[in-house]
Amino acid sequence: MFDIIGKRRYGYVISAILVVTGLVFILATFIPGGAAGLQFSIAYTGGTVWEVHFQDGTPDPVAVRAVLDEQGLPGSEVAITGADNREFVLIRTEALSLQAPEIAEGSAAAAVAAARASASPSASGVAPNESAAPNESAAPNESVAPAVTTEPVASTEPVASAVASITPDASITPDASAAASTTPDPSSSPDASMAPVAGSGDGGPVAGVPTAGQFGELATALQQKFGNIDEVRQQNSVGPVVSAELVQQTFLLILMAAAAIMIWVSYRFRDFRMGVSAIVALIHDVIVTVGVFAILGTFTGLQVDALFVTAMLTIIGFSVHDTIVVFDRIRENRQRYLGEPLELIVNHSLVQTIGRSLTTSLTLVLTLVALLVFGGEAIRPFTLALLVGVVAGTYSSLFVATPLFLDWHLRADRRKADEPAAAKSKSKAKTSAA
Repeated sequence: MFDIIGKRRYGYVISAILVVTGLVFILATFIPGGAAGLQFSIAYTGGTVWEVHFQDGTPDPVAVRAVLDEQGLPGSEVAITGADNREFVLIRTEALSLQAPEIAEGSAAAAVAAARASASPSASGVAPNESAAPNESAAPNESVAPAVTTEPVASTEPVASAVASITPDASITPDASAAASTTPDPSSSPDASMAPVAGSGDGGPVAGVPTAGQFGELATALQQKFGNIDEVRQQNSVGPVVSAELVQQTFLLILMAAAAIMIWVSYRFRDFRMGVSAIVALIHDVIVTVGVFAILGTFTGLQVDALFVTAMLTIIGFSVHDTIVVFDRIRENRQRYLGEPLELIVNHSLVQTIGRSLTTSLTLVLTLVALLVFGGEAIRPFTLALLVGVVAGTYSSLFVATPLFLDWHLRADRRKADEPAAAKSKSKAKTSAA
């Protein structure tokens, strides 16, 4: 029979290397600067992720970052994603609002907004306090559009839109005949080419491109600089309060799952050592998986997203499931082979269950590898976490949980065997002293 349990010290060494390396990179997350360790997505840190495609081609990330700096968003991240034939611009920045900020009446911001409104040309081009009567002098060789009403009245109030709807005047609005026509010509407005519609492309406006608030200002600035946006791949915004709650819920769910598993395993097998050993293997799998993400986050920028919590809970369940199968076979063999050394019983149980464990894990690993290679970008971190967790869970069930349970029992048995000998030596010492 192959001696698996006899080589358990090699398993301890491999696990120690994996855990220590993972912990080093995990702890590097708390180093100021955020360059090393885990790289969290906006689901945990709060912020906005926007991935778009420009109709006129992919702009330079440095130029995009300059526009973000002009919009008051320093420190934003800009990357190019996608294939060569269709590249997207991925922007990560602080949380952007889709609503215009409220301006208090009488404040400096309100004065600036009023000045901008007065400086911008109105729809009719009529200046305040300027009469729009049709009898004013018109520029030569310009046609005057007919008035809509039969009784035009000169307006003395600065209401540009009302005047325009009553009597458009050629002396005030150039090319007034074009403005009064039922089919407007875009070429009639000299500034038509300077104001791109947000999200407009060959097929019209693109849904999902913001037009209001901070987000709308950023979209307008980018389109004025690099052309219209014709596709939005992703657009997510998370506030800091939501991200803080998600972090708390993540730790709470993992702790609750670990406590429930330990209680159930201890009750099911009537052995507290089995419950603790299963939890140690579970913690081993969590540290290895998170450590891999910390290493990849340091060198490749891989981020931990909201689906990572789902992956970790799945890993916990799979790891404990495989451990319970081994522990159940140990319980059966201990009743079947009474009097045999526990080390032989545990090794025999591992040999009996290792084929089943490897077959189950290999089937799942092949599926996850296919998803990792051919799946979409959105589920790639989730699939990678499951793949690492499944491999670590299978390994820990055979080479962490079971050896730990055996060594714990052997140490307790040696302690019990040493107690009578120690008591006997003490009694002899007292007799000799008397």
